[in-house]
Amino acid sequence: MNYFEVLIASSTYHGNDPLTYSSPDKISPGTLVKVSMRNDAVLGVVLRGVEKPSFTTKPILTTAPFRPLPKETLRLMEWLRAYYPAPLGTVVRQFVPGSSIIPMQEKSDTKIYTTPKTLPPLRSEQRDALAIIQDPGTYLLHGITGSGKSRVYIELAKRSIDQGKSAVILTPEIGLTTQLTRNFKEVFQKNVHVLHSQLTVAERRKLYYEILESIEPSIIIGPRSALFSPTRNIGLIVLDESHDNAYKNESAPHYQTTRVAAKLSELHKAILVLGSATPAIEDYYLATIKHRPIVTMHALAKQTGSAVDFKTVDMRKHDQFTRSPLLSDILLKHIAEAMKNNEQSLVFLNRRGTANVVLCNNCGWQSVCPNCDLSLTYHGDTHELRCHVCGYLSAIPSVCPTCGEADILYKSIGTKAVTSALEKIFPSARIQRFDTDTKKSERLERHIDGIAEGGIDILVGTQMIGKGLDLPNLSVVGVVNADSSLLLPDYTAAEKTYQLINQVVGRVGRGHRPGFVIIQTYDPDNSTIQAAIHSRWQDFYDNELRERRQYRFPPFVYLLKLRTLRATSDAAEKAAQALSTTLSQSYPDIRIDGPSPSFHPRERSKYSWQILIKSNLRKPLIDIIHDLPSGWHYDIDPSNLL
Repeated sequence: MNYFEVLIASSTYHGNDPLTYSSPDKISPGTLVKVSMRNDAVLGVVLRGVEKPSFTTKPILTTAPFRPLPKETLRLMEWLRAYYPAPLGTVVRQFVPGSSIIPMQEKSDTKIYTTPKTLPPLRSEQRDALAIIQDPGTYLLHGITGSGKSRVYIELAKRSIDQGKSAVILTPEIGLTTQLTRNFKEVFQKNVHVLHSQLTVAERRKLYYEILESIEPSIIIGPRSALFSPTRNIGLIVLDESHDNAYKNESAPHYQTTRVAAKLSELHKAILVLGSATPAIEDYYLATIKHRPIVTMHALAKQTGSAVDFKTVDMRKHDQFTRSPLLSDILLKHIAEAMKNNEQSLVFLNRRGTANVVLCNNCGWQSVCPNCDLSLTYHGDTHELRCHVCGYLSAIPSVCPTCGEADILYKSIGTKAVTSALEKIFPSARIQRFDTDTKKSERLERHIDGIAEGGIDILVGTQMIGKGLDLPNLSVVGVVNADSSLLLPDYTAAEKTYQLINQVVGRVGRGHRPGFVIIQTYDPDNSTIQAAIHSRWQDFYDNELRERRQYRFPPFVYLLKLRTLRATSDAAEKAAQALSTTLSQSYPDIRIDGPSPSFHPRERSKYSWQILIKSNLRKPLIDIIHDLPSGWHYDIDPSNLL
């Protein structure tokens, strides 16, 4: 009989150590197995063979008829446990295909090759970038929107494949996955594996085993979880739009994809490329102090005289909003001209719903979620109020529930209100709204080809339409309220505002046709907004870095956010104060901000308080996580403090 330590891949296993099982067979490390845990059969990964233990062991139920996981995958799993602490079962679950072992049909590997498709000649900046990105290591590719970063990715992937190595290409959202996949499949015919959230469990499992069994170099395209696919011999990892918030995993393990990708590239001795028009402040700073190459691309890939005319509209001047309180006259004028020329317009608003606040104009009553104490959002299509934290739904009151008056106002705006206004002003226009509230059949990824071919006149949406898309018929971009994200009480507010505005502005002037950008704002002279409009990255970066150094925020410290939910606000505050006192006594070198009510102070009928911990070293934060009392949640390297 043989005995093996098995890493349990189930979120129901909260231990931190592998469990020992027996088998009459010899099993290699990395082999997927099914084992019994309590009364359930769960997947696991064989870690190593061990001597016969002093206790009775359960048998391994099933051994997968597949090759073991690559040794680099096992080492990444071990690193992830240490760097982003979480229960072992939760960590290992990231690396396995659901809960079943299903034998695959015989699959013959076909060597990947390129199609005869002729790509346009490389520009000088693209050739320079490829000349710099040669040896294993991390490279920051800072290229303006429309500079041809995707073409550089394709050339790097071709080079990796020619060397017999695989390439992993990450995108932050499924909408961008669709477009990038098409670009790659025009060049590579075989062994291009695409992962995305719309795959069924069975499809995802089948793809996992295809990647595991492949003996030829492959190209893996997908979201952050693609890093955990069992890919062998990786030569290239690319994070497209590397600054994007979607690269932060908001549930345990709370990993930041950039750091996981860096470790995986180190294990494979691969090239890592962080590509963005608006790099993350932390990535840019680390590249600078660690002398990593920063590869710049400042010229458009298509040079056709596509100049962009910028106009800033002061939202405090109501005489500039005579046709609509939401959309300025000059924006509506350019939309009308674009329609006359069979061109497209994009209206951007970083907000969902039709109204953020529903209130009584007589007594001041507001519609508030009874579970979360957050303003309910009005959704005009279903004529209901919704809480975007807990999902609570309520009908619209015909009269104020407090004073009985019918003077109900809808304050603030969302994408649905903008869409409704446009439909009234342009009744013949083909208008499509894209945000996370749209139905499955209306999602962006299902309409990219139709949009690119001119099937829609006006696009309305949130940040998903503001980045990564190349729309040749687009000539007008309007930003409805450029200030909204600046008003959030978070240290990343300015950075995210710069990124959002700069990305959405970059949808025009990409070499297809001249463009017009209209920015509506309550603060036209704001330095962040002006820097974003005119792509003054260095000015913004220098100013932001000074502020973060002064107030001790990343990249100058490590952050740990702790949060507790209790039945009453007093109980939450008392628990937070007690933990804060204990931590300050046990860890004299850390800095504690708070405790304070969370930005969302009430959630699912409980009250939330939080503590923010800053440290020059990461280890104290890891130690704090391991010693947290029950009832506390943590997020290390949080992408925001909200």
